[in-house]
Amino acid sequence: METFEAVRTMLAVRRYQDTPISAELVQRIVEAGHLSASSMNLQPWRFIVVQDREALKTLGGLAKTGPYAAEAPLAIAVAIEKKSKFAVSDASRAIQSMMLTAWSEGVGSNWIGFGGLDEIHDFLVIPAELDLLAVVSFGYPVEAVGRGKKNRKPLGEIAFRERYGQPFV
Repeated sequence: METFEAVRTMLAVRRYQDTPISAELVQRIVEAGHLSASSMNLQPWRFIVVQDREALKTLGGLAKTGPYAAEAPLAIAVAIEKKSKFAVSDASRAIQSMMLTAWSEGVGSNWIGFGGLDEIHDFLVIPAELDLLAVVSFGYPVEAVGRGKKNRKPLGEIAFRERYGQPFV
């Protein structure tokens, strides 16, 4: 899938088929995060790949905003270095790269959490010097997803040319 097409059509997926994701694709998804841009190349992220069915069920039970992780065949927890002022932006770029890579192969995903993940932090035995930014669930969608059916504000309301307030389009 061409990059812009993936960006244009990617939607949040919260219901997953009981179909495993191949080891090769899991590797590619993680590698996409690993290869993402990082300020000063600090790479302040750590990825915890979870595929064990019981661990996924526990994650789903602990993730208040993402109980659907329990049904996913894959989740990736993204921890960040507390001391890095670039960690949130760098790890967010890595998450987007992983999600787009998965989507380009027909695998849906969804970002779970943004804070409030202390119990998952402990469950995954993440060291104290790291914060858990997010857990991302991945899986093949249960139902056909309406690729590209996004409800967005008109571009003219959010994009400007040269200075704020000057129409972009």
